[in-house]
Formats: sequence, structure tokens, C-alpha cells
Amino acid sequence: MPRPIILPLAENYRHGEHIAPHCHDRAQLIHAISGVVTVSAREGSWVVPPGRGVWVPAAVEHELRMAGVVRMRTLFVEPGARPDLPRQCQVIEISPLLRELIIRAMDIAPDHPAQGREARIMQLILDELRVLPVFALHVPSPHSTHLQGLCDALRQAPSEDWSLARAAAHSGLNPRTLTRAFQRETGLSLVQWLRRMRLLASLDALAAGQSVLEVALDLGYDSPSAFSAMFRRTLGVSPSVYFGRAAERW
Repeated sequence: MPRPIILPLAENYRHGEHIAPHCHDRAQLIHAISGVVTVSAREGSWVVPPGRGVWVPAAVEHELRMAGVVRMRTLFVEPGARPDLPRQCQVIEISPLLRELIIRAMDIAPDHPAQGREARIMQLILDELRVLPVFALHVPSPHSTHLQGLCDALRQAPSEDWSLARAAAHSGLNPRTLTRAFQRETGLSLVQWLRRMRLLASLDALAAGQSVLEVALDLGYDSPSAFSAMFRRTLGVSPSVYFGRAAERW
């Protein structure tokens, strides 16, 4: 009989390693124990810092890029294992319970009995996936050529002062048209998109070993304290505390 979760994998990667675009016929839960994993697909990019996971539905083409020394745990989930599992990529909290269940799943054979302890562990993992908090660690990609070009420019120069007027001039649109189009295609305002892009870039850089001072300046913040305040508002703790706690959890 088919099992809802199969092929649990434990993999380690060096900083800068890249997995080319690919897709699977099963959904994936990709969990970062250490380092930061960036998952990129047509709809945008999701950044998975330590202690978080990303859900990738079946048949979604995606690629992975590693920052820092990445220890990654992956579970493959059969399509239809639960009708209410997410249908889009999203970054989720890995609760202490789910973390322990993933550890146990690493020792369970794919052909485990359909009844018994092993099967209950797998079912409980699916239960947890349905109730975990979702994090806004996603930078959506617009569809139009004008906005795609603008977003590429924003990523290449994150430290510069991107006013609405400058962004509109770059995209060849007037400010009002740009504002409406950007909100329609990404679900975010230009300011929100920039803030989120800079946060995700900072996670990458911090995992690669850069200091808070270096990251703050590279991303255009006036001071490390201003950057840390933004980081704390989003993730609840300062950058140094966040990465320290992530290491302690494992």
C-alpha cells in the first residue's frame, strides 16, 4: 500500500552550492537545521532560515541555493495524503513536536507497516503541517516585463534609495500606474516588497558569515541598530540571538 510520507532524506551542503531547477511528483517539506536555503520558483523566492521549513507542492519546478553550511532534512509527501495540505509554496514554523517527529521519521523505512507506531508518526507529521504558522519569508515575482525588470534592478542594488519616482522612471510607468500594477501583481506595495527583499537578503548574508554591521550597510540601513530593529519586528529577536538560538535547538 502507498505510504503518505516516503523517502525521508538527511543531506548536507557547502556554502554556495546550487541545485538546478527540477520538480517532483510528490510534495516536499524542506527543513533547514543550519544555514539558509533559498527556494526559487516561477512565483517568487522563499528563504528558509534555521528552524523553519518550506512546503513545496508536487509538480512545482524549483531550484535551491545554499548559504552557509546547510544541514537539510526533507520529507516527500504523496499527493492527496491530506486534502487540506497547502497548495502553494510557503515557509512554516517547525514546532518542537514536528522537529522531533522529523528526527524519528529519518529512521523509518519507506515500506514500514501501514499500521502501528511508524504509521502514526507519519500521520502526526501531516496533522502538524496543517496547523503550523506561516511566515512572510516570500518575495513574490511580478508577471509583466516592466515590473520584472524593475525587481531585477532592486535586487541588484538593494542599498540604494528606491523612491517611488525613481522606480517609476526605471520601469517606464507613471507613479500611480506603477503603484497599482505592483500591488496587483505581487500583493505588496513597493515599500513592502523592498523591505521583504532586504530581509531575505540579510538572512542569506548572515548565514554566509557576514557581520550585522556589514549586512546593515550593504542593504542601505543607516546603522546596525536600525537593521536589527527591522529584523526583530519581523522575526521576534535580534539577528545574533536568532542565529544563536537556531544553533542551540540542534
